[in-house]
Amino acid sequence: MTSAELIKRAPKALLHDHLDGGLRPETVVELAAEYGYDGLPTTDVTELGQWFNKGAKRNDLVLYLETFAHTGAVMQHRDAIERVAYECAQDLAADGVVYAEIRFAPELHLEAGLTLDEVVETVTAGFRRGSEGTDLTIYGILSAMRQAARSFEIAELAIRHRDKGVVGFDIAGPEAGFPPTRHLDAFQLVNRENFHATIHAGEAFGLPSIWEAVQFCGAERLGHGVRLIDDITVDDDGEATLGQLATYIRDRRIPLEVCPTSNVNTGVAPTIAEHPIGLLRRLRFRVTLNTDNRLMSDTSMTNEMVECCEAFGWGLDDLQWLTVNAVKSAFAPFPERIKIIDGIVKPRYAMLKAEQQLGV
Repeated sequence: MTSAELIKRAPKALLHDHLDGGLRPETVVELAAEYGYDGLPTTDVTELGQWFNKGAKRNDLVLYLETFAHTGAVMQHRDAIERVAYECAQDLAADGVVYAEIRFAPELHLEAGLTLDEVVETVTAGFRRGSEGTDLTIYGILSAMRQAARSFEIAELAIRHRDKGVVGFDIAGPEAGFPPTRHLDAFQLVNRENFHATIHAGEAFGLPSIWEAVQFCGAERLGHGVRLIDDITVDDDGEATLGQLATYIRDRRIPLEVCPTSNVNTGVAPTIAEHPIGLLRRLRFRVTLNTDNRLMSDTSMTNEMVECCEAFGWGLDDLQWLTVNAVKSAFAPFPERIKIIDGIVKPRYAMLKAEQQLGV
């Protein structure tokens, strides 16, 4: 078993984290006061943090998403958005994250008069400032809301900012009733422009969502993807049999952006120990470990690693495997990924393993 202290110091890579799901509680309170938002359930910082986490633990994705009304309300002005992005980068760097792709939906930050381009420019400026002087490389992924009708416009926006801190396009929001093919024109544009796409699929809805995301929309990665377990049967001896879709996903090495604590919050799995990530890792799917929403799930990359090590008996070898998976699967240019893997991830894990062996 790997100690929490070693895990805290381990280099980490994060592919699935929402900007408006990772605010510091004190920042929510301060921004609400600064911009006159009076809808918070409490202005006590500790109580507010607990409220967000309690509100997320309702075993339903739609109910989980309701908590975002408050974080979205305080992220409508340039200074507020830039502060949130800056603090996001600072918090991730402090947690040992060396590579991160943070997704956000520009269409949700227009109420105070900002344009879509201004929102993107403000977020990426915050990322640059927050990561300066750290080991963190951080990019943005633009999410279109799947229940809305602006996905093509957001895809165009992402492509416009592809060399300015944005590395991909995504759709987010309620999964059931809003299939990926509803936004097929946006994904076709992304594919034609040789850009990158990941899709929330296989979280609250099952195999059809994953199938559409991959086969129709050309998703390079699957946001969550844990319902792929519905296409895997395990007999009494622990032998697994994969269906055609699960076989395809594994054979093609399509990365799964798995978020265990968030999935427990939304009812995908009852506990971390019963989460599909244990089986998916054992079957050697291209699994990556992620936070999803650090505020709502009261989590961090260190926490996700600690929880999984305790639940599945993982050690530093497993954590390195997950981290390398994430950097390999990143949307950053190939030379940059290799530099992070060979220059940061592998050497630091080697050092930690040596310390563990020596009992330092």
